[in-house]
Amino acid sequence: MTEPVPVAPAGWLTLPEVAERLDVSISKVHQMIRERELIAVRQDGIRRVPAELVANSTVRKHLPGVLNLLYDAGYDDDAALRWLYLADATLPGTPAEALGGDRAREVKRRAQALGF
Repeated sequence: MTEPVPVAPAGWLTLPEVAERLDVSISKVHQMIRERELIAVRQDGIRRVPAELVANSTVRKHLPGVLNLLYDAGYDDDAALRWLYLADATLPGTPAEALGGDRAREVKRRAQALGF
């Protein structure tokens, strides 16, 4: 059996772009990251957020819960991002993609199982 391969996010947003899309202040975006409502990683020294995790003018509904479960299971930001973007034929797609559809609860269940 082959190991799942991480898929790159479709696009990236800088924190000011996230603030604009969510119509909040940049300090609110920083707070959302601190409070695990949103994930950001450094790329070339700039913190960025995967674009598909910010749907329209909101954060994906189940993302904060999934992030908290991953962090509670010992994942750091990079590991959580890698998990969110691992190709999974049973979803189909990636957990990040599934958060936008009817498989979001399954993603949350799988993240919860990582803690055991």
